[in-house]
Order: sequence, then structure tokens, then C-alpha cells
Amino acid sequence: MAATVDIVEFELGGERYALDIQLAREIVEMIPITPIPRAPAYISGVINLRGEITNIMNLNTLLGLPDQEIRNNQKIIVLVPEAAGGSNIGIIVDDVSSVIQISEADVDKIGQGFSSEFSSFVKGIIKMKAEDQDETKKNLIIWIDMEKVIKDLVEK
Repeated sequence: MAATVDIVEFELGGERYALDIQLAREIVEMIPITPIPRAPAYISGVINLRGEITNIMNLNTLLGLPDQEIRNNQKIIVLVPEAAGGSNIGIIVDDVSSVIQISEADVDKIGQGFSSEFSSFVKGIIKMKAEDQDETKKNLIIWIDMEKVIKDLVEK
């Protein structure tokens, strides 16, 4: 029997993505972000979250995806400090869909022959069961390795 994993499913630019549930401390509604002068493009700024200064990253910019307009239902997924080397970090996503449990048998790894900067941050592609045949494309979820994304930023 295949092991199961809990993930947080979220949306970016109309596509479905996921990250490991143990990396998410909480999900908060979008609040005003204070920009930081001369910060890298992927840093949107900082917020004061219950007395803690939290760095906010734009996941679209970080992953090289087209930047989307600000939406009403955007959320911030605040990561556990251990995932971010002890820092308070949140990521902006278009919307959070759900927390789901997946079987590792439903995850396809990206082949070694397919290499790009982005694919090194992908744990796998999750295949969800199709309820409607017209929804085939929307039943794939890209599973992001957020620890690797953040570790790569620290090493730069």
C-alpha cells in the first residue's frame, strides 16, 4: 500500500499547485504589504502579523511565472520558521483551494531528461481522479518543493 501525504492545494495564474502541509503554519487573508526599498523582485515587502514581522514573497516572480493582477481572494500562506531557516516568510497565492491527502502512487516524478531551473523545484505532478472528462487538464497539480526553493534563495 502506498504512503499518503497531506498537502495544501493553491492556485496561481489559473493553475493548481501544492506544497507540503507541514510547511504551512497558517493561511491568512491578504493584508496591506509594506514594500522594502531595493529588495529583490520576488520580495513583495513585509507585514506585521500579530506583532511578528513577516517577509512576503511573490511566488509568481520566484517561480518565473507571469505576474497576475491583484485579486480579491488572494491569500498569504505563512510558512513554519523551520522551513525558512528560522525566518518568518509568507507566500502570496491567488487562492487556497483545500487541504487534501494524496497517495504517493498518484504522484509522477519529473524525468531526469527534463531539466530546467523550475523543474528542480518540483517534487512531482499529482494526478487527481477525474470526475468530468472535460476537466482533464485541471486534474494535474504541480507539487512545489518550497524548502528547496527557499534554500536556493539563501544560497544565492
